[in-house]
Amino acid sequence: MRKILIIAAAFAPLAACSTVAETVRGPELAPIGYPAALVPVQQAYMPAPGGRDATPASANSLWRVGARTFFGDQRARHVGDILTVQISIDDQAQTRNSTQRARTNSASGGVTHFFGLENSLGRAFPGGFDPANMVGTEGAANSAGSGSVNRSEKVNLTIAAVVTDVLSNGNLVIQGRQEVRTNREVRELTVAGIVRPEDISSANAINHTQIAEARISYGGRGDISRMQTTPAAQSLVERFSPF
Repeated sequence: MRKILIIAAAFAPLAACSTVAETVRGPELAPIGYPAALVPVQQAYMPAPGGRDATPASANSLWRVGARTFFGDQRARHVGDILTVQISIDDQAQTRNSTQRARTNSASGGVTHFFGLENSLGRAFPGGFDPANMVGTEGAANSAGSGSVNRSEKVNLTIAAVVTDVLSNGNLVIQGRQEVRTNREVRELTVAGIVRPEDISSANAINHTQIAEARISYGGRGDISRMQTTPAAQSLVERFSPF
């Protein structure tokens, strides 16, 4: 038992650190469920076999110098290939619920004969005793609740993603990251998920609605984001305060 307590005490600070880090930095995106873990952000690319010093074709050849293929499909299929992800989110949701409940009940009971002592009980209760109303109960309950949701989101962005893995059934795992810096503010866009090769258009592009297990994040960091963020001490107090 003592060993268990020592182990629990050793891992308790780790759990606390994780909670504190989440409070300070904000919630993290959940990992993709299939496959179980998101691929590393740093993607290694495979150099072209034989290098880029290809022998140029003759002047009458239909083959263009530097072309990757002649009749082949130019859409992303292999690890390291790039495809365009078009993000166009325009969602609106409005929900309003209201519930009211009320209930009242009462019950009473009496004893007409109780070993002939029903009349003598009045002496023990100087305030008066009625055998016909010897037992009585009453109850009342009221409940009222209401809730509403009004949400509107609109995002239009385009990002290039990299194929990071090819699953056994041919589906592609993609991941893209884009950062744009303006003065002292960095806007960051990340996208990850699983796509079918059949859904990729002839322009080597795909819509975000065709990405399974999609994880899309758009935010920023810098002076403006820091001024709009709740201070860390205030976030800790609001999270752990019992009141």
